[in-house]
Amino acid sequence: MEHNNFTLTVNSKFDHQISTDFLSGLDIIKVGQGKYHFIQDLNSFEVEIMDVDLVEKKVTLKIGHEKFEVFIADAYDLLIEKMGLELDKIQQINDIKAPMPGMVISIETAVGKKVGPGEPLLILEAMKMENVIKSHGEGTVKRILTEKGQAVDKGDILVEME
Repeated sequence: MEHNNFTLTVNSKFDHQISTDFLSGLDIIKVGQGKYHFIQDLNSFEVEIMDVDLVEKKVTLKIGHEKFEVFIADAYDLLIEKMGLELDKIQQINDIKAPMPGMVISIETAVGKKVGPGEPLLILEAMKMENVIKSHGEGTVKRILTEKGQAVDKGDILVEME
């Protein structure tokens, strides 16, 4: 078995290093849906997994009557952080460009509106298919540079953000 190390950040307060060898040495028994019993160093624990967020690499656990938020970082996450390449989870965006040529069939936003990641901005028809153009980050709509019924080319700026 490959030996991997992980850093667990618990409740945003302290880091704990663990390895797959450590995890494989735990005596863990599933006792119900999302509920486990495990023994470590002759201590017994009842653990309930309350939430798992794979994007954030976060697990919310209930051990006894206490809740714990545990962020999991693997070797790649630590290397990216060490190199200073980590990005904020929500990015500020500037321009929304047409990903393909098509016809704007609907504008789903307005000037001055604050938008977040995944929020629909407009609908572009291309090759007889409707494509929802969504925000890739967070920002405020500064200008809409197209209108309903307008043909656009790939790379045209459709919406300016600030």
